Amino acid sequence: MLAEELASYRGNHDLLVFGLARGGVPVAWEVASALHAPLDVFLVRKLGVPQWSELAMGALASGGGVVMNDNVVSSLRISEEQVRAVIDRETTELTRREQAYRGGRPLADPHGKTVILVDDGIATGASMLAAVRALRELGPEAIVVAVPVGPPSACQQLAQEADDVVCATMPPDFEAVGQVFVDFHQVTDDEVRELLATPT
Repeated sequence: MLAEELASYRGNHDLLVFGLARGGVPVAWEVASALHAPLDVFLVRKLGVPQWSELAMGALASGGGVVMNDNVVSSLRISEEQVRAVIDRETTELTRREQAYRGGRPLADPHGKTVILVDDGIATGASMLAAVRALRELGPEAIVVAVPVGPPSACQQLAQEADDVVCATMPPDFEAVGQVFVDFHQVTDDEVRELLATPT
């Protein structure tokens, strides 16, 4: 469904599809396959609040981009030392995953290209925002955010930073990304590697 909404990009020779690891890679593979475009993985790690890691105080992306939610940091009185400790820990994990998925191969060069950044959905938008900002530093011609589902507010916020946003469904009663999937299993590292090795 998402690939159909992106059909206008088919035939663009300077097109590149990045899937946010891990959940966005299976969706990105389908998009890349439908658009006859190369696929690579782009990593974003949520920066969880100390002692409450599910709550994001920011995100870290491939290429070293960091996006912080200053409201969360200040309202919970999170110290600079605590923020640095979380960034250091997540940087280590991001580096490990980049090595695991690419095996030392560098990120596909987005410079001068139209990059479609795909995830399995958006909840708060923090991870996708970090990815867009980090990618912008690498000089693409345009950044297209593409997701199957997200709340209208997050999709609108991303439209202020990306060149195009394609949100296939925006349920007014949005609860979670998984609500629109029949199969929403946790994607494994092995699945990511297998999809990256499978020609689109």
